[in-house]
Amino acid sequence: MAALSQQPGYEEEKLRKVTELLPCRELQAGFLLSVMGQPQQYSYPSIFIYGHRASGKSHVMQVLFKELELPHATVSCVECVSVASLFEHVLLSFFGYEAASLLPRSPSLSDFVRIYRQQCSRSPAKQTRYIVMEKSELLRDADANLLPALLRLQELVEDNITVILLSEISWDKFRPNTGCFEPLLLHFPDYSKVELQQILSLDRNPSYSAEFYSSYINILLGVFYSVCRDLRELRHLAALNFSKFCEPLAEGKVKETDTHKLWRNIEPHLKKAMQTVYLREVSSHQWEQMQQMEKEAEPLRGLSAHTHVELPYYSKFLLIAAYLASYNPARTDKRFFLKHHGKIRKTHFQKKNEKASNHLLGPKPFPLDRLLAIFYSVVDSRVAPTASIFSQISSLVTLQLLTQVSHDDQLDAPKYKCAVPLDFICAISRTVNFDIVKYLYDFLQ
Repeated sequence: MAALSQQPGYEEEKLRKVTELLPCRELQAGFLLSVMGQPQQYSYPSIFIYGHRASGKSHVMQVLFKELELPHATVSCVECVSVASLFEHVLLSFFGYEAASLLPRSPSLSDFVRIYRQQCSRSPAKQTRYIVMEKSELLRDADANLLPALLRLQELVEDNITVILLSEISWDKFRPNTGCFEPLLLHFPDYSKVELQQILSLDRNPSYSAEFYSSYINILLGVFYSVCRDLRELRHLAALNFSKFCEPLAEGKVKETDTHKLWRNIEPHLKKAMQTVYLREVSSHQWEQMQQMEKEAEPLRGLSAHTHVELPYYSKFLLIAAYLASYNPARTDKRFFLKHHGKIRKTHFQKKNEKASNHLLGPKPFPLDRLLAIFYSVVDSRVAPTASIFSQISSLVTLQLLTQVSHDDQLDAPKYKCAVPLDFICAISRTVNFDIVKYLYDFLQ
């Protein structure tokens, strides 16, 4: 607190506002301001800030530049798909549209430096200019000379400018092999449980007391902290489940101080919500609708958590292929999925020897190679067997739509079973215009 509020060159009122907006990040903000110095002083040429996702890197920079009114250009390396867009965004932020329009169609680094120098001579910097590069790890895939040039841009353009790189990886994995100017390193550690409690408690609903919302956050962290430290994800979960936590209170069954009864009511709900941590396959509104549907359709309780899951395009076909592999005999694959197979008929001999339909007997296990063979037959376009396809199989297992029945160490021939009912797979098939009933052996006429 003291380190941030005693920075020379900045108004005390603005520093106090920064302190209020940066809970649990006062130390990092104070270090940054000490490195940046007073607005009119030259700053360090480049600063590298790294830390895990949602550790406050971008938020600290946004608050500092906005509240202290420092000239800056924030560049997302995800949005700037080319070097030209990066140069244009920087010139536009500092010098306006006319300067950005001077760039040629395919500008080089020397073009950017030349135009920057020209504009800087016309309007020299009264304060340090800052370029903030978000998701800067993507710069490793850019031209080999771009990153070294950005790290010493102050020297190249002869201007009071500092480049700040924000990344989720450490500098040791970032440093180019050819060598470059070493930036100043600053690490943002993960928030501790106490810090998360303090930050999340600031989002309390004004209809309830601070102690009540703080106890709710304490319960939430008790469930999710062991599997999730992401502040944004925890904030999403807190907003998603708070109405469920308040249900007994709204119905007049308990009081705010009766934490034990509130915990017993919300515990099953939070454990079920753990299945969707980081996946975000449903929105907050959809999640509430799903919970309402579970109350109205109790017999489908075990399946309702998946009935509105929106799967990627190829994952739907993988699930369709898995269902066909589970409920069709392997001997029928050639007839169903090879061209010029002729008609498939169930003879009296087959009927007499079949004890029951495959759907009554339940899903049968199938090997991975059979799943992929059916998948490539039913999907419309040709798909290369990339790691993406295999990762989607793992995702289906994680979502409990597929069940792996072989041992984890059985890498050569893993086996799976489809874990979804007929109505679910029919709904999935309709979304991709695939008539699955025509490919099911039990429904042949």
